[in-house]
Amino acid sequence: MKIAPIIEAIHKRGDDKITYRLIHTGQHYDYKMSGSFFAELDIPHPHINLEVGSGTQAEQTAAIMIGYEQVLLEEKADLCLVVGDVTSTMACAIAAKKLNVKVAHVEGGIRSNDLTMPEEINRMVTDAIADYFFTTTLAANETLKKEGHGEEKLFFVGNTMIDTLLKQQPNFKKPPFFSELELQEKGYFVLTLHRPNNVDGPMSLQKLIDIIVRGANKIPVIFPVHPRTKKIISDNNIKHEGLILVEPLPYLEFNYLVKNALAVLTDSGGITEETTIMGVPCLTLRDNTERPETCTIGTNELIGTNPANLLEPMAKVIRGDWKKGGIPELWDGRAATRIVDVISSL
Repeated sequence: MKIAPIIEAIHKRGDDKITYRLIHTGQHYDYKMSGSFFAELDIPHPHINLEVGSGTQAEQTAAIMIGYEQVLLEEKADLCLVVGDVTSTMACAIAAKKLNVKVAHVEGGIRSNDLTMPEEINRMVTDAIADYFFTTTLAANETLKKEGHGEEKLFFVGNTMIDTLLKQQPNFKKPPFFSELELQEKGYFVLTLHRPNNVDGPMSLQKLIDIIVRGANKIPVIFPVHPRTKKIISDNNIKHEGLILVEPLPYLEFNYLVKNALAVLTDSGGITEETTIMGVPCLTLRDNTERPETCTIGTNELIGTNPANLLEPMAKVIRGDWKKGGIPELWDGRAATRIVDVISSL
C-alpha cells in the first residue's frame, strides 16, 4: 500500500536517473496478506523475494538481514528505501547501513512512545540510522529534529497510504458476503483486532467481544478474523448472534466494508488513517497512537484498553453524535510524486 504509489510515480516520471529493484522480504507470506495486494494494487512482480516466512521477531529480523545483505553484496544500491514500521523496515535499514548504503525512511518520525510495541522499536532503530526521512506530518519532522536530525534530511511529503486509498476508492469491491448477509450502508460495525493484549488471552478476548456486541445494540459486528484468532474464538466457544466472523479480506473488499460501515473498532494504526480520509468514525482500542493527527484532525478517538470504555462512544456513534473530522495537510494523493522528486534531486 505504501510502495505501490512510489513505483507508479517513478514510472510516470520517466527519469533515466532513477532505476529501482523491488525486494519482497516475504515477511508477510500469506496470499491475502501479500500476494493479493500485488495484484490488486498493480504492483510489478518483485525482482527478488527473500521468502523469509514465519518465525519469532529475532528469527525474521536475522533472516531478512542475511538475505538482503547478500542482495547488496551481489549488486550494491545507491539508496535503500524502506517504508512503514514492520520488521522488514528495520532489518533492511540495518543491513544497508552496515554496507554503507544510504537509507531513506518513508513514514519516518512517528512515535507511539510505547516500547511494548514491536513496531515502535522498528521505528526508533530505523530512524536512528536513516539518512533521509519522508514524513507524513510536520509533527514527525519536529520529533526527528528533537532526536538530532538536521532539517536538510527531513522532507514533509504527506502519506503514501492515502495515495493508494484515493486512487483505489473507485475500484472498491463489495465482498461476496455483503449481499448474502443483507448488510445495509451504515448499518453495521467493522471490528479488527491483532494486538496480543487484545487477542491472545481467551478471557480478555471474551470480555472485549461481549462488550462490543452489547454496545452495538443489535447492530451487526463484522469481524475479518485472522486464523490464529479464529482458533482462539472457536476453542473457547466465543459466539454471539450479532458477531459475524469472516475471512481476512483483500484490500479492495476490506475498504469497501470500511467505507460503508457505521463505524470501525480497531487496534490498528493504518486503518485510523483510512477512516479519517473516508469520514468513518473510528474507535481505537489502545492507550496510545503513533498517528495522533487521526484524533486531533480526523475521525478517530482513543478509547483505551479497558473494554468498558467502549459503551458510551459506541452509543454516541449510534446516536449520530460523532465528530465530522477533517483531512491532515498534504494527505492529498501526491505524496509519492513528492518523494520521487526529492530522490531525483538527491
